[in-house]
Amino acid sequence: MRKIRCLNNDVFFDVLSLLPAKTLFQLKCVSKGWHNLISDRCFIHSQLQRTKLSISGFIFQEKFQWYNEDIKNVSYIPVDKEDFQLKQNIFDFLPEDVVALASSEGLVCCRSCFPTQDPAIYICNPLNKEMTKVRWAALGKDSNISLAFDPSQDSIDISTKFKLVTVEPFEIAEDEMYYTFEIYSSRTGEWWKSSEICQCNDNILNSKSIYIKGISHWLTDGDKILTFDLDKELSWLISVPVPASEFKSLPQACIGECGGQLNYVMISEEGLHLWCLEDYFESEWTLKHWKSLDMMEKEYPNFFCNLHERVMQDVRDYDSPWMNPLAFIEGLLLMRVSNKIYLYRFESGKMEEVCDAAKLGLSAIFYPTVLPYSMSLVQLSK
Repeated sequence: MRKIRCLNNDVFFDVLSLLPAKTLFQLKCVSKGWHNLISDRCFIHSQLQRTKLSISGFIFQEKFQWYNEDIKNVSYIPVDKEDFQLKQNIFDFLPEDVVALASSEGLVCCRSCFPTQDPAIYICNPLNKEMTKVRWAALGKDSNISLAFDPSQDSIDISTKFKLVTVEPFEIAEDEMYYTFEIYSSRTGEWWKSSEICQCNDNILNSKSIYIKGISHWLTDGDKILTFDLDKELSWLISVPVPASEFKSLPQACIGECGGQLNYVMISEEGLHLWCLEDYFESEWTLKHWKSLDMMEKEYPNFFCNLHERVMQDVRDYDSPWMNPLAFIEGLLLMRVSNKIYLYRFESGKMEEVCDAAKLGLSAIFYPTVLPYSMSLVQLSK
C-alpha cells in the first residue's frame, strides 16, 4: 500500500474526506488501510477544510444547589437523531471523574471533580477518546477556564495546538472589582500571566462562555459580556442588547455562536429574543429573531401553558426560573421550561421535546453546565 501522505489524489482520500466525522469514525473498522487513512493527520486536516463542523449535541452536567461538591454524572444529548437518546459516561476514558468546563471545535476542556488532592485539567476528544493533561497551580472548584482551539487558524497536520485562558476576579474595595487573565499554550507547555486587567463589578456566570475567532467571551450577572483577545491580550466589556432593568421579570440569557458571530439569547415576559453582535467596540446588536410567549403557546399548546404568567412570577433571587435558555449554537437553542428540556430550531421555528429534566439528574434545574459539542477526528496524541 502506498504511504498515506501520498494519497491526496486517491479516490478514497477525495471521497472519504467529504464525509462527517461520526461516519468516518465508524468506517475505521472497514479495513486496516481505511483505519490508517482516516487516522492520518493530513487526512483529518483535509476533512476539516472540506466539511463544516456541525453541532452534534450538548454536554449536560448538573450542579448541586447548596452543596459545595461536584456532581460526577455527565449526560450527552445528541441532536442528529429525532429520538434524543441520552448517553451517559462520555468521559469514562479519562483517568478520573471530571467536570466539563468548555468546548471548542470538537475538543472539550474538563477538570478533576472536587474534592481531590491532585487536581488537573484535561483537554480531550470524546469521539476518539484521546486526551492530554495540563497542570495549573491555581486550579480550584470555581475556576473559569476558556478553551481556545481553531483548526482553521492553526494547522493540525503536524500537531494539535490550543490555548487556555483563565479569568480570576479581585476585589479592590466594596462594589469595586477587576479581572486578571492567565494563558496556557500547548505549543510551549507553559502558563503566563497577562498584564491586562479589566474592571468589572459583575460576577461571571458558570458555563456561560464561548470562544469565537480568537476572542473568549464570558456572560456576567450584570448587563455586560467580558471579553479577552488571546493574541493581542486585550480585554473589554460588551453591553448586552437590553438591560435587565427594562423588564418586570428577571430575564434569563445565554451567549452562543452562529456563522462565526457572537449571539445573545434572552427570555423574558416579552418573549424569546435572538440578537447578533455586529460591532464589538460599539456594542451594536441586530435583532435576528423574536417570538412572544403567547405565540409559543399557540404554536405548541401540548407543550406550554400560561407562560407569561409563570415567567412574571420569577423574582430577582429565584434559583430556578420557569424558562431558562441553556445553550445556543448555529441556530439551535437548548432550553428548559419548568421540568422539561426542549430544543428550538430558529430557522424552522420547530420546537421539540427532548426529555424530562429529571432524566439528566435530580439537580438538573439549578443552572447546570451545558456545552455545545461537535464531533471531530482531531487528534491530541503526538
